[in-house]
Amino acid sequence: MKSDVEELMPRLLPVEFGERTDEVDLKGPPRTPQEYLRQVQLEASLCPDVVVAQIDPKKLKKKQTVNASVAGCHTAPVGFCPSLSWQQQQVSNFSDVRQSIMKNRNHWSSHTLDDNVHMPKLTDEEGWKKFCLGEEVYLGTLSCDTEPEAEPALDFTKVGFPPFLSIVSRLNQSTVMTVLDILISWFEQREFVPQLGRWLYALLACLEKPLLPEAHSSIRQLARRCAQLRSTLQSQEDEKLPALNLLICLVARYFEQNDLADQPE
Repeated sequence: MKSDVEELMPRLLPVEFGERTDEVDLKGPPRTPQEYLRQVQLEASLCPDVVVAQIDPKKLKKKQTVNASVAGCHTAPVGFCPSLSWQQQQVSNFSDVRQSIMKNRNHWSSHTLDDNVHMPKLTDEEGWKKFCLGEEVYLGTLSCDTEPEAEPALDFTKVGFPPFLSIVSRLNQSTVMTVLDILISWFEQREFVPQLGRWLYALLACLEKPLLPEAHSSIRQLARRCAQLRSTLQSQEDEKLPALNLLICLVARYFEQNDLADQPE
């Protein structure tokens, strides 16, 4: 006997076992591919056409807890939020920087790097942290609140290589996104340092639009971290405040993550 489903719908994998369906053992393992397919057909024919779930209506009347993730930024403390005109000016300046990099990328990337500049491989996460931030910050031997002092012969391996145009112009989009993710991940667990701010600004300036979905997620993570850190500052004179405001502004205003934007008081 064929089931109603078999009568109305053609089989995609017809298997002929004759009329003796009782010879197929549903409990034992199939011995051939044809027997396996016939087992599937027989099991399907034994299922009811309509299944009704048994739900206790009383449980639906109880209050249910819903956990929602808030994706926005911490609101700036009173007096810490930049003005709208300041934000607009930063976006304009940033746009000019991006256009200049795009226009002169080939020129800057053709410059010969100094012998001491050894750029890490794409997958060398620890190498990029040391390259951008310097061994002193990476190893925790330099205070996060102080700039490295100028020296007659500055050792960039200790204080980090600045994002020279001759360096960032060599980075393709895959490398830009990778290094950006590495630094944002480091920033999630660390304090803000000047070397980090310079590199984040430079990498954002090299980030092409329209953004890929993973880029959206990364820069939003950056803005939220900046806002969270800003909310802990004790003084409007803190030297980290302008840099944190700038990064939040660029993510929100230039890259159009408008729900993260600071709203002036």
